[in-house]
Amino acid sequence: MAAEQEIKKLTDKLPLLKKEIGKVIVGQEETIENMLITFLAGGHALLEGVPGLAKTLLIKTISQAIDLKFNRIQFTPDLMPSDIVGTEILEEDHTTGNKFFKFNKGPIFANIILADEINRTPPKTQAALLEAMQEFEVTYSGKTYEMD
Repeated sequence: MAAEQEIKKLTDKLPLLKKEIGKVIVGQEETIENMLITFLAGGHALLEGVPGLAKTLLIKTISQAIDLKFNRIQFTPDLMPSDIVGTEILEEDHTTGNKFFKFNKGPIFANIILADEINRTPPKTQAALLEAMQEFEVTYSGKTYEMD
């Protein structure tokens, strides 16, 4: 019964969400509907279109409307897996003087990612993205990091 109430509460808020998105994105109701269905299903979407159709703005607007962290990654031929996953940096504890490695999360650690032109990047970088998409985690230097 509680699950039914939560679903009802969610479906009651969808028109408000569409209205909020419609303040920025005009005239793409079917695309907005399909993106929200994909989002609610916990899936991924391939959004295709000619330049200037507000694809990036749509995804950014959805993330802002539901207060989620958004990142856009422009995939290029020289992009390395660590450029999207993150990397370790050497830091020093100023009180003890001890040095240690700290993992700095990359742009893949966001709730909503717009991955632009994935086909242009090397296979290893594509594999890092696919791991994050499928497993909701990334592996760096043998350690696994859970994603939000």
